[in-house]
Amino acid sequence: MTTAAALDNADIEKLEAELDPEMRFRPLLPAAAWIVSVLLFGLSCFHYYTAGFGLLQETLHRGIHISCVLGLIFLVFSWNKKGNATPPKASAFAPLGIGVIDWLCAIAVAITSLYVPYVFHDLQFRVGNPDPIDWIMGTVMIVLLLEATRRSVGWPLPIIAMVLIIYALYGRSLPGILAHPGNTWKSVVNHLYLTSQGIYGIALGVVATYVFHYVLFGVLATRVGLGRFFIDLATAATGRFSGGPAKVSIFGSGLFGMISGSSIANTVTVGSLTIPAMIRIGYARHFAGAVEAAAATGGQITPPIMGAAAFLMVEYLAVPYQTIVVAAIVPAFMHFFGVFCQIHFEAKKYGLRGLPRSELPVASEVIRRDWPTAMPLAVLLMVLFSDFTPYLAAFWGITGCIVLGLTNRNPIVATAFAAAIALCIRMQILTEWEGLGPIIAASIAVSAWFVLRQEGGKARFFDILDAFVVGAKYAISVGAAAATVGIIIGIVTLTGVGFKLSTIITGAAGDISTLLGGFVPTSLFDAKAMTLFFTLVMTAIVCILLGCGIPTTANYLIMVTIAAPALAMLGVPQLVSHFFVFYYGVLADITPPVALAAYAGASMAGADPFKTGNTAFRLGLAKALVPFVFVYSPSMLLVTKGFTWAEFFETTIGCAIGVVMLAIALTGYGLARLGKLEQIWLGAASVLVISPSRTATLVGLAMTVPIVVRQLAAWRTARVQEAPQG
Repeated sequence: MTTAAALDNADIEKLEAELDPEMRFRPLLPAAAWIVSVLLFGLSCFHYYTAGFGLLQETLHRGIHISCVLGLIFLVFSWNKKGNATPPKASAFAPLGIGVIDWLCAIAVAITSLYVPYVFHDLQFRVGNPDPIDWIMGTVMIVLLLEATRRSVGWPLPIIAMVLIIYALYGRSLPGILAHPGNTWKSVVNHLYLTSQGIYGIALGVVATYVFHYVLFGVLATRVGLGRFFIDLATAATGRFSGGPAKVSIFGSGLFGMISGSSIANTVTVGSLTIPAMIRIGYARHFAGAVEAAAATGGQITPPIMGAAAFLMVEYLAVPYQTIVVAAIVPAFMHFFGVFCQIHFEAKKYGLRGLPRSELPVASEVIRRDWPTAMPLAVLLMVLFSDFTPYLAAFWGITGCIVLGLTNRNPIVATAFAAAIALCIRMQILTEWEGLGPIIAASIAVSAWFVLRQEGGKARFFDILDAFVVGAKYAISVGAAAATVGIIIGIVTLTGVGFKLSTIITGAAGDISTLLGGFVPTSLFDAKAMTLFFTLVMTAIVCILLGCGIPTTANYLIMVTIAAPALAMLGVPQLVSHFFVFYYGVLADITPPVALAAYAGASMAGADPFKTGNTAFRLGLAKALVPFVFVYSPSMLLVTKGFTWAEFFETTIGCAIGVVMLAIALTGYGLARLGKLEQIWLGAASVLVISPSRTATLVGLAMTVPIVVRQLAAWRTARVQEAPQG
């Protein structure tokens, strides 16, 4: 079973362009395509250089980033979907096939983006009392930013931003708790444009400082073969077992998720191999697409490289990235474990076998052939866990990819490069460029020598250049979304609406708990516990609803601004509340009616999108329950205050057992088929076992006993009937 055909770069990029709204670029004429490619390449080079040799002053760095991002959006995204399907034609009103309006917007947004860094030294005198040119530039910037975001990620996020801007202007007209004194347009623009609380705030800073580099690393790592190595290794390890391709999907998506924070990219890349194989061995088409989608959404929560929200947590919580990585390990495992259990029992239920050995790669051969491709990831982790910054780790990971790609994955060079970085870390000279000059020069010289002397060297060189272009393409949409979220956060800080909404949420949860308090024993839930529970439920619902129309990163930022204060009021630690919001934002990718990862899987499987989305949500149901567990038992995250190993093992083992029970209940099969009432009974028991309450866990296990007894009896009967007679 090979992956060469399935993982062709051009095919994968074409699929992503069809399935991912953020990758639907319009066709360009050769001259325009060349200009855009140069700009994208320059953007990648800027971030690569600054990651290794030092970031610029904060406002200047963010200004350069957003000016390039927004300018490129107007060049590569058309006004509407029709523009993506219409062949471009050059004319007086469309120079190089791109409309005059788009060229003017690109130039205007670049100028207004760089204006703030240009007047940076005067801002201390102008914030609060902007000159006319300041708020005129800000007005143009806000309008063009909203339009760029609409083009690249759709309507929902700009609509939310516009509603909040109107709220900031006319809040005095609202009744009750939401009322505020109101603001003038000049003061709104001042806050959003000239301060670090708006467009140039933390969201844009994280994308410009961390996220871009890891997107670029993921593209380069895939180009040098790390994605293929992971998928082949997963195929060799699990392909022969019951429902083999589905299990390959779980392990392949988990490994691939380590280098890709995109659910859709993960679905397309791994699914191009696993979905056809799942259909071939007997899985229903909608189930095959759902398996890959559910597994792929785990990529955003899989360490060491998660979605952009993980880097935002670093800034919001002021903790090292290593802390976020460690905290994500057990919840990510629970997600993949839950999906694995369901596909295993599904395969047993329908008697689905694995793939024949003749179609499987041999693990030893895969490792011997492709192990050098893991060098860049090993270098990245080595630097990251040696207490260096995440962007420096990304710099050395990207450098490793470049060296590996140019030398055609030479094992000697891979070993030497990793050893050199390890030595520099040991000698504490990793950031001393005078000492590292010889290493960098030697790496480039050796790579150039390999490129020049080996056949296909020029092609590898241009493949690396193309990866820099594609990496920037992948990152421009998230840049626009982050800047627009800056508007939302700015309005929240300007009006104080975040705390008002938090008060409304906790008040509504308290009313519900009071209403239901007479029906629930106080020994299980007191008033405070019930208020917290319903606050979590409402927060989760809003996260999923928001995720139907906006990217995970934007969802996380909005909900952290609104929901985190509400959870903090109820005593939930900051790290825990941020993870809770993050996980439910990711869950939206497989939650109908808008489940982008599920729709991508359905498209590849030729299945009904809504049915695929429902099945994917069912497969990912463990992800929907685990966040409640670590809210009530924070020790599951390993790094929270008050952590104890006793609580960790009790919670984690109980959760794992409950996940297995839930999988059996949802599939209707364990050792034998279950009746409908048994499924409902076992499902209720599994929720009790998953909960971190020791009493509830013991009650759930006791409820399971009759199901286990009947399953064992049915299994023994089936064994007797299958045994040969005589």
